[in-house]
Amino acid sequence: MRSCRPNLLCVVFFSAFINLLMLVAPLYMLQVYDRVLMSKSYVTLTALTVIALGCLVVYGILEFVRSRILIRTGLKLDEYLNERVFRVIFKASIGSSADTSAQALRDTDTIREFLSGGAIIAFCDAPWVPLFIIAGFLLHPWLGLVSLIGAIVIFILALFNDLSTRSLMGEASGRSLAATHYASSSLRNAEVVHALGMISSVMNIWGHRHSEGLVLQTRASDRAGIFLATSRFIRMALQVGILGVGAYLAVRGDITPGAMIAGSIIMGRALAPVEMGVGQWRTFIFARNAYRRLAEIMSQNPIEERPMPLPEPIGEVTVDKVIVVPPGAETPVLMNVSLSVTPGTALGLIGPSGSGKSSLARALVGVWRPHAGSIRYDGAEITQWDPEQLGPYLGYMPQDVELFSGTVADNISRFQQADSTTVVEAALKAGVHEMILEFPDGYNTELGENGYALSGGQRQRIALARALYGDPKVLILDEPNANLDTEGEHALAEALKKAKEAGQAIVVISHRASLLSIVDNVAVLKDGVLLRFGSRDTVLAELNQANKPLALSTDSGD
Repeated sequence: MRSCRPNLLCVVFFSAFINLLMLVAPLYMLQVYDRVLMSKSYVTLTALTVIALGCLVVYGILEFVRSRILIRTGLKLDEYLNERVFRVIFKASIGSSADTSAQALRDTDTIREFLSGGAIIAFCDAPWVPLFIIAGFLLHPWLGLVSLIGAIVIFILALFNDLSTRSLMGEASGRSLAATHYASSSLRNAEVVHALGMISSVMNIWGHRHSEGLVLQTRASDRAGIFLATSRFIRMALQVGILGVGAYLAVRGDITPGAMIAGSIIMGRALAPVEMGVGQWRTFIFARNAYRRLAEIMSQNPIEERPMPLPEPIGEVTVDKVIVVPPGAETPVLMNVSLSVTPGTALGLIGPSGSGKSSLARALVGVWRPHAGSIRYDGAEITQWDPEQLGPYLGYMPQDVELFSGTVADNISRFQQADSTTVVEAALKAGVHEMILEFPDGYNTELGENGYALSGGQRQRIALARALYGDPKVLILDEPNANLDTEGEHALAEALKKAKEAGQAIVVISHRASLLSIVDNVAVLKDGVLLRFGSRDTVLAELNQANKPLALSTDSGD
């Protein structure tokens, strides 16, 4: 906002001359009634008309310039905010289950539209209301008094409008936002909703939340409508009143008929910004609430200084006494976990559901920060690495695979500008080249959001190609074979063998013996505690002796 201050000061500067030029019409009317009609001079009428039109041309130009500056100010603010907000909503989404992304982007649009619209013009014109009231007093004290009383009454109505609707509008916005979030989450599970016949139930829940928001918004709008109608009634009554007072004064000979008409126009101009402010009050409330929400989310996610660039990692990962607490929770899901992976070796993570395997994978890639302990890449804490610098050296495949709207090639290349050779190379390593060629447009096949056009196994195999893209130094794969057939599992095993031969460090979460056969070490997790960590054969032998065949379980999940 401070960066936009010079533009807003320019708008205020131009508003001063615009409001001065708004006196042209009443002054012209005053001269016509009091001079031209009395003298019947066409020369005077022509001169006055030319001067008035010239002033109005200047007025029109200044209005255009003011509007143009406001529009550019909104764009400038958006330019400053868009990257910041985009990064913040991603950071907030990692640290919270709430869907803040759409609301934050809408709040940015709301503030930009406020700065570019009529509401800000009303605020810029409001300081000049006293100028028109003083002009009314110069014509006659009674005319100025009527204008002053009218402005005060309408301003008080605006304050009562804000006080009576503020809480309702805030609550209505929250309920509507909750309904939108529920609808979004339901749409992400549309297949399940349809298959299990849950459409009516989901719709009823959404409809109830949506109706709550509408009821509150309707109550707030009804109250605002009362104040708006009252202000318009007062506005029209004041217009009649000032004409009546002016006519009375003109009959008494205290003012001329021209002063009566000019006083009516001046009062209308004095009340216009106040009345516009009442009409735009809802817009102002929305912008104020949007500003507060953005300020809150940005204060919770301050700009972090980007770490100093470090040399290219070789892939040595060390986990030392790590405690992980999920964002928004208080209970740790990992407690004092210590293990390591070296280049050219593979570590298998096994354990029952809820043991903390996926949580450890999230911590290894920096999505969740350790509550205590350290995760180091080549001896440097993960917090010392810039995520955008470390990311290209990591190959991450989460348990729930998500593909993005774009082509197959875009998804594999992580939406970077890459040549086709590198993309095909990653696909060949993942064993999906032939599968992709069978798609309608091959690598240029457009995927829907989340890859809805593909089966679960196809999504996993393309996600594996994405993880292998660019020869990362560290591979972290969470249940990579959960939806794969025999052919896909064979391709995955071959890809991991080649990755080991290339000197990549691998962490793979799996319950199937086909993948555990290629790992060098095994770590066993249970209830967030590391039970065993060592060579594969030793750990599996100990598990078999203890009659705990965790490694061969078919269970999947965290």
